[in-house]
Amino acid sequence: MSTEQTPTREPAGRVWLITGASSGFGRAIAEAALAAGDTVVATARKPETLDDLVALHPDRVSAAQLDVTDSARITAVVAEVLLWYGRIDVLVNNAGLGLVGAVEETSDQELRDLMELHFFGPAALTRAVLPHMRRQGAGAVVQMSSMGGRFSFPGVGAYSATKFALEGMSEALAAEVAPFGIKVLIVEPGAFRTGFANSGVLRQSAAIPAYEETVAPARALPSTDGRQPGDPAKAAAAILAALESDKTPLRLALGNDAADGIFAALDASRAEALAWESVSRGADFAG
Repeated sequence: MSTEQTPTREPAGRVWLITGASSGFGRAIAEAALAAGDTVVATARKPETLDDLVALHPDRVSAAQLDVTDSARITAVVAEVLLWYGRIDVLVNNAGLGLVGAVEETSDQELRDLMELHFFGPAALTRAVLPHMRRQGAGAVVQMSSMGGRFSFPGVGAYSATKFALEGMSEALAAEVAPFGIKVLIVEPGAFRTGFANSGVLRQSAAIPAYEETVAPARALPSTDGRQPGDPAKAAAAILAALESDKTPLRLALGNDAADGIFAALDASRAEALAWESVSRGADFAG
C-alpha cells in the first residue's frame, strides 16, 4: 500500500521550484514558466518580495521562504512542495551574490560564505529533490552558473571558484541521473540586466593598493548596471527551449560576451595543452 499523501493542490503543467525568484534570472524564469502554463513555487529569503508575482498568478504560484544556506529549511521546503503538489519537475538553483576582490584580498569568511551560497546550498537542494525525480522517472535540474564558471579573470577568483565547483559536480551529476530520465542543464550567462551588478548584490573585498590596476575592471562592474547587453527574458526563453529539446545541452552559454569569452578560453586551453603535449605524455613510467 502506498504511503504517499494525496497532494493538497492541483498543479497546472510542470511544477518548478526556483530559488532567488524575487528578481533577476529567478524572476524571469518564473515568468517564462508561468507563460508556458506551468506551476511555480518561488522562493526567496524575504517571501514578501514575491507578493506581486503571487498576486498576478494566485492559482499557479506559491511563495516560500528559503535561505539556501539553511539545510533544515531546504528539507522543509522540498517536503512542503511535495505535500502541495505531489511532484517537483524542475529545480532551478539560482540564488546568488557577487564578490569582487583579488585572491589575496578575499577573506576566509567571504570565500566560505560564497561557497555555502553557490555550492553547498545548491548541492543540498539537488540531493533533496533527486529521490522524488528518480521515483517520477523524469525531472530537470537547472544550475545557474556563469561564464565565470568556465574561465576566470582578475578580481573574480572567489566567485569563479564557487561556480567551477558547481559545474564540476553538475557534470558528474548529469551522467549519474541520465538513466533515470533526469536532465541537468548548466547555464553560463554573461552580463545581463538582472541587478546583479548593483551594490546590494555585488560585494567587494577590502582593497589592497597593490592590486588596484589588475582588479580595476572588476571593481567597475557596478557602473555598468542597467547597461548590460543581456536580456533576462530572452535568457529564460532559451532555458525553457533547452529543457524541452530532445538533446538538452549540458552547458548553455548565454550572451555574446559569454560565447566569445568561452570560445577564447577553450581555444587558449587547447593551444596550451598541445604546446605541452609531449611533456604531458612523457610523465608515465617507460614501457
